[in-house]
Amino acid sequence: MFDAVAAVRQPLQCLSMIDPSIDPSTLQTMRQDWDARAKENAKHYVATSRENWNSDEFFREGAEQVHELVEKHSAEICNGRAPSDMRILEIGCGIGRMTMALSRFFGAVDAVDISPEMIAQARLILAERTNVQLHVNSGAYLSIFADSSFDFAISIIVFQHIPKRAIIENYIRETWRVLRPSSLFKFQVQGCAIPEHLANTWVGVGFSEAEMQEIAARTAFEITESSGAGTQYYWLTFAKGRGGTGQQ
Repeated sequence: MFDAVAAVRQPLQCLSMIDPSIDPSTLQTMRQDWDARAKENAKHYVATSRENWNSDEFFREGAEQVHELVEKHSAEICNGRAPSDMRILEIGCGIGRMTMALSRFFGAVDAVDISPEMIAQARLILAERTNVQLHVNSGAYLSIFADSSFDFAISIIVFQHIPKRAIIENYIRETWRVLRPSSLFKFQVQGCAIPEHLANTWVGVGFSEAEMQEIAARTAFEITESSGAGTQYYWLTFAKGRGGTGQQ
């Protein structure tokens, strides 16, 4: 019998090369915790408003969020490109709640998650979506992708579960690397003042507006839009310039 989990399970990538500020044990804990949540009740942990989701409702609400966050802003996101010609990246895809809708709007979607169990379930759910590629990644790096591979990147309600600022900043830095020039990265972070020593893999570390401005400067992004600073749902849109150079 085909073992979907075994097929996608892999060791954490690049641990021997990881930035000293990123503790591999934190990534291991993130993977273990999200694998456990996926096995217990993946839909609930992806969208906690309900304990028991009907699959149709689960994916319909995901599509509604994609409409609000992406489709309504397609002029800025696509920047003159046809959505069907765009390859996009989703960070923290879970079992594919947003991936399904994203794949119906864009030409190609690569979706990553730290949890092999989440990806295994997503593979089964999205088996007929031939324009979707699902990947288990390290939880901090996008080393499986070449530079300038994507026309847009998005992370929806994911970074709020990461306990270390260095991991989130590295994800932002890596996203800059894999985006093509003149492309956007839309994401949400925890905006409440939660310090690292109180953060975990459920309630992640918080960021202030000043901290996000500093990260944008270090990673060569420009902040083009933000909302919800000081709240759990602090949304930002970062733009990679035409030149595509200048990270610190």
